[in-house]
Amino acid sequence: MTQTSENVTWLTQEAYNQLKAELEHLSGPARTEIAAKIAAAREEGDLRENGGYHAAKEEQGKQELRVRQLTQLLETARVGEAPADDGVVEPGMVVTIAFDGDEDDTVTFLLASREYASADIETYSPQSPLGTGVNGKKIGEDAEYELPNGKLASVKILAAKPYQA
Repeated sequence: MTQTSENVTWLTQEAYNQLKAELEHLSGPARTEIAAKIAAAREEGDLRENGGYHAAKEEQGKQELRVRQLTQLLETARVGEAPADDGVVEPGMVVTIAFDGDEDDTVTFLLASREYASADIETYSPQSPLGTGVNGKKIGEDAEYELPNGKLASVKILAAKPYQA
């Protein structure tokens, strides 16, 4: 569960540990593996037409980008507790909304950074238009957010509970 305020990203201890473990793997064993792949492909000869070499170099580039992203994120991270179960929408909450007040047309999602996205539940960033619109609202309140076409959409907050992994 994360919350970005200015240049600080708030993480639960669990999320911080998970991202730190990923960084340690990418910086250690994964770096060694990709270097070995590149060396093996290099020994095959002409690098201009060596698909394995180019694929390994591309994989290395993606891996190094992820290392930089994780390093930056963890440098600015602040570890905190999960949000209070007080019915106020904030990052780290599972939120259920109804579109245009129609309680049959609902969506439930986790309001959190993409770093904490899960296959179990759809995740919206607190910086997304919908995330910005619902953040700070209470159960029962209406919220507006801007659609890509510039029009405003209205939703009603039906539920907001802290996310349980």
